[in-house]
Amino acid sequence: HKLQKGNKLFLGGAKIPFSKGLVGHSDGDCLIHAIIDALLGAIGEGDIGQHFPDTDPRYQNIRSTKLLRIIMEHVRKKRGRIHHVDCIIIAEAPKVGPHIAEMKKVLCPLLRIQEDDLSIKAKTNEGIGPIGQGEAIAAVAQALVGLE
Repeated sequence: HKLQKGNKLFLGGAKIPFSKGLVGHSDGDCLIHAIIDALLGAIGEGDIGQHFPDTDPRYQNIRSTKLLRIIMEHVRKKRGRIHHVDCIIIAEAPKVGPHIAEMKKVLCPLLRIQEDDLSIKAKTNEGIGPIGQGEAIAAVAQALVGLE
């Protein structure tokens, strides 16, 4: 997601002090969006855009934590149990590492997993491309979900 001055920065549900925030139809929390896509893929239910289209005004400026709660209902209906979620945040700035504990405190109850079952890592893009130039932040996630 692109960064823009004046927007609030949310990553993993945590509000991070920074001069820019992510641009999106919702709050732009690219980490939660990546987790949602990983969960939807694991249960065979498409992607975030199919469930929350950016043309639907109901999702304008919505917190991504609310979107994750909705997707967790889909996981529950499929009798899914999350075993592990592994994530990488790619950002030049701000430094993400100091906020990982707070992200876990927000995400683990929503995902119904223990902190040991959620891995969040932070990497830079070493100055390459829009992420490396501080114009964007990306996130990637994988989810191991067992279905009954």
